[in-house]
Amino acid sequence: MKGFVFGIFTMILIFALGLLFAYTGFIDMRADNPPSKIEASVAGHAMDANVARTAPKLTNPVAANDANLAAGAHLYHDHCAHCHGDPVNPKGPLAESLNPPAPQFMTDAADMPESQNFYIVQHGIRWTGMPGMKTTLSEQQTWELVTFLSHMNTLPAAAKLVFAETAARAQQSFNSN
Repeated sequence: MKGFVFGIFTMILIFALGLLFAYTGFIDMRADNPPSKIEASVAGHAMDANVARTAPKLTNPVAANDANLAAGAHLYHDHCAHCHGDPVNPKGPLAESLNPPAPQFMTDAADMPESQNFYIVQHGIRWTGMPGMKTTLSEQQTWELVTFLSHMNTLPAAAKLVFAETAARAQQSFNSN
């Protein structure tokens, strides 16, 4: 019995010291300081486990046809590409300014089930730069975006054109200055 009480007391003491450490400002919260391997591992596993547990098991109602993939490409371009990259600029310009860095979907495709990607787009991820988009995008738009994410490696010409046109406009604007 003494060992059990000692164990409980030790756990409470460790927890209290951890809180004291946090509340006195010894945990570095700067976004430009990369997370430790332990922090990245624990946070990544915790996020994956939470999304797997809380995301509803939904079926994507949006067909992966040219029109929907092009619509998803427009949404991705407007809301995601700056952090996650796109076919023309595989590394998003804001990726490294986030902590943890945003996944780069052109080189590391989104591999969660569509229902979990839908959940993440809708609700965001706390303590990252990933906002919840449920007040910005309709449910239909979110599914179009998720459909695009699921088919990024096999996009039809209409979806690829979204990024090519934007790159051409940016180059034209750069040349005129």
